[in-house]
Amino acid sequence: MNVEIVSFGYLHDAPPTAHLTLDLRTHFRDPHVSPELRYMTALDASVYTAVLNTPGITDLVEATADAVTAFASGPSAGPVTVAAGCAGGRHRAPAVALDLASWLRLAGHDVTVTHRDLHRPVVQR
Repeated sequence: MNVEIVSFGYLHDAPPTAHLTLDLRTHFRDPHVSPELRYMTALDASVYTAVLNTPGITDLVEATADAVTAFASGPSAGPVTVAAGCAGGRHRAPAVALDLASWLRLAGHDVTVTHRDLHRPVVQR
């Protein structure tokens, strides 16, 4: 089963088309509020760890992995696209995308990850 995961920032453009879209903006603390993490990305271990240690994130990733598996087991199973979005697309969304990819690969899925907005500058807000 092929799975494409796209991380993105709502403040940059509309969400990509996906079978499942995770909106991480409201329910999960934004590392952007911490000055020491603001200019880093999910590719930095301290940001990745901060996001994954946020209460509820692991449960959401596991539930999303289960949902992808359900899509994959349908009678018309085909590729599944998951979009994970946060405000700027540099912290929460890419960290969740990377963690979800790990879970899905362990379950035997062929996974690609694209970070649409990770390269963009920090959004000043």
